[in-house]
Amino acid sequence: MRARDDSGQALILAIGGAFVLLAGALALVAIAGAVTGKGRAQRAADLAAISAARSMRDDLGRLLAPPTLPDGLPNPAHIEKAVYLARARRAAIEIGVANGVDSGRLRVRFLDRDSFAPVQVKAVVTATVEAGPAPSRIETSAVAEAAAPVGGTGGAPTTASGGGYSGPLLYRDGEGMRPDVAEAFDRMAVAARADGIELVVVSGFRSDAEQAELFAAHPDPTWVAPPGQSLHRCATELDLGSEAAYGWLAANASRFGFVQRYAWEAWHYGLTTGPPPCSAAGNSLASPGGKLAAATTTLPSFVPQRYREPLLRSGARWNVSPALLAAQLMAESGFDPNAGSPAGAQGIAQFMPGTAAAYGLDNPFDPVAAIEAQAHLMSDLLRQFGSPELALAAYNAGPGAVEPCNCIPDYPETRAYISRILALLDGAGAWAVPSFEVRLVA
Repeated sequence: MRARDDSGQALILAIGGAFVLLAGALALVAIAGAVTGKGRAQRAADLAAISAARSMRDDLGRLLAPPTLPDGLPNPAHIEKAVYLARARRAAIEIGVANGVDSGRLRVRFLDRDSFAPVQVKAVVTATVEAGPAPSRIETSAVAEAAAPVGGTGGAPTTASGGGYSGPLLYRDGEGMRPDVAEAFDRMAVAARADGIELVVVSGFRSDAEQAELFAAHPDPTWVAPPGQSLHRCATELDLGSEAAYGWLAANASRFGFVQRYAWEAWHYGLTTGPPPCSAAGNSLASPGGKLAAATTTLPSFVPQRYREPLLRSGARWNVSPALLAAQLMAESGFDPNAGSPAGAQGIAQFMPGTAAAYGLDNPFDPVAAIEAQAHLMSDLLRQFGSPELALAAYNAGPGAVEPCNCIPDYPETRAYISRILALLDGAGAWAVPSFEVRLVA
């Protein structure tokens, strides 16, 4: 029997200016060369909780929107809490059924349903599995929770720590991974989407310290890899979902440099085309001085070389997709650091003087400083509005134009601006702005 090395998820979302959503789950189980019923049930619970949490993330703005417009008419953007919870429950059940769970065996509870804006969900899957040397059928359950700590703030760490890999982390679906792994996953996700498959990163980097916590809670090496043995510590491993993607991955993952690590773990793939896992070469993807030279391929090809490192560095610091920032700069100024507009916007990121001052940008024509301020502003807007489209609208038209309806204002310039950025990122695999962090909880 082989050790299982998987993690649950924790989501960082926006509520007001400080909304953090963490989703976590227990370890999955793989025994005697086949995925057990418990392992499949756990994975279904993980994905059900994640789906409900994502639904709440997407609908939170509508829940918080005012019920009526200034003229007293009903606000079409608003939804009641009952609808908000029903949509999240339906999302959880749909993904559970898609992963082979009878809807009668999936229970979904909202732990803070009495609050004004519930953000905590618990998914429990009950399954019957074979166990023991003389197989007998037993009932077991798998649990996954998504919870928002009150007043939580912050972002995903930009550098791995806690043992194992110690280089820069990039995020896909909120999961940390080595920069070259993220770039390979981007290309694979685009190809999968073209075939009608949505890849979800369920688990990525997990440090030795995190593995030690998990093993202390479940000290059975047939269920959980002991500290120092899990390949997830190397930031090269991805556990992928949903189950509907397994066949596609088996047929196509190798085209993108990924190999299925164990025959009985249909979800576990590791990158083999870069430096070996947990190697000095892997850690040195961040060269002396903190330059992310090896990660420049995570940006679209239209980005000038001189701006690649500042974009990667600022995007990592503020937990904003560097590719999104790059597409903004292309739309704002075409990467011209001396650009100006009749309205008074200045520099590569087209800051208005008041906004520049608010973000400590003394010289909007300094492109490196402007990119740093741009990433900071976009991080704030993403937390405030909860979606990249609304954040872009607020960047272009101002937050005051977005807040009243929590929608993209009907300004032709703003709509064209967002459309151009979407077009620039189409097929780049980079439109997924890191909006949640995934980590294991016991």
